[in-house]
Amino acid sequence: MVKITDVAVAVFVKPGGSFLLSSRPDGKPYAGYWEFPGGKIEPGESVRDALRREMIEELNVVIDECAPWFTFMMHYEHATVRLHTWRVTAWHDADAGLPNARGMYGLEGQQFAWQTSVAALNVSPTLPGCAPIFRALSLPTRYVVTNATEVGVDAYLQYLRAFSAKSSRNSPSNGEFAIQVREKAMPPFAFAAFAREVITVARECGAMVFINADVALAQSLGADGVQLPSSQLATLSTRPDLPWVGASVHTHDELLHAAEIKCDFAVLGSVKATQSHPNRPPLGWPAFAALVLSSSIPVFAIGGMLPGDITEAQQHGAHGIAMQRQAFAD
Repeated sequence: MVKITDVAVAVFVKPGGSFLLSSRPDGKPYAGYWEFPGGKIEPGESVRDALRREMIEELNVVIDECAPWFTFMMHYEHATVRLHTWRVTAWHDADAGLPNARGMYGLEGQQFAWQTSVAALNVSPTLPGCAPIFRALSLPTRYVVTNATEVGVDAYLQYLRAFSAKSSRNSPSNGEFAIQVREKAMPPFAFAAFAREVITVARECGAMVFINADVALAQSLGADGVQLPSSQLATLSTRPDLPWVGASVHTHDELLHAAEIKCDFAVLGSVKATQSHPNRPPLGWPAFAALVLSSSIPVFAIGGMLPGDITEAQQHGAHGIAMQRQAFAD
């Protein structure tokens, strides 16, 4: 039996999207490689407690706010590790207020460096275990699901252009949101034309575009990816050939299958009561958190979400939130 070492991984993130990498100290495997800081979880220790202990010992910082994200396995020559990634959003210096305070400091002789984006890393090489985290960091935390059939195509595109322009001003280099083109009642020709318009608008602000269900259309239009409905996901044993693949799931088994075929993320709900499914009992946050606790891919929360729900969603393990009718609300 292969021994598995559980490791807590701290993904320090700032409001603007920058994140922290640190170098591996001398004397350890992969010395000099860059990674997300963290360390082994001791017997009887929670991930949160391990993160707090490790960051005091490694970087001289005390974690104030952190939340679970996703958990995945990595196989190295020297060990098989299970990486429990948590996003850290607030911290303070362990020696704040003391004489000769050093602030964030490599207590094991390691270096650390803030990175503005995955596309512009200024350190190398990085550990293989960074790749899934880099992938997740490339996903926006706000996922817009279209409802043009309900409000009208022209009106919807007008909303989208205005929202995209606002997002471009706020974040000129990185898209603030992703869009899923999902219009089940729209005829195929009209759907393709609408999707093409959405992609054109999205390209202006760097937003990612996913086409619901139609892999061939996503490929032909040059969309970023496809969003697989749960019924379609159940029929697949391999990942569709697109840069990004998401899956809509409702159960633990569906979430597990999405990870098995190497989807990049999942959308899970409904978390709250929704207008589109008034008779479906909502999951609620505790059940959502339990389902995503050991997920090996990031998960968006969907169902009754409002823009202000993102903090609560992330506290319960969500990558971000997916919204339809409230997507363009402030």
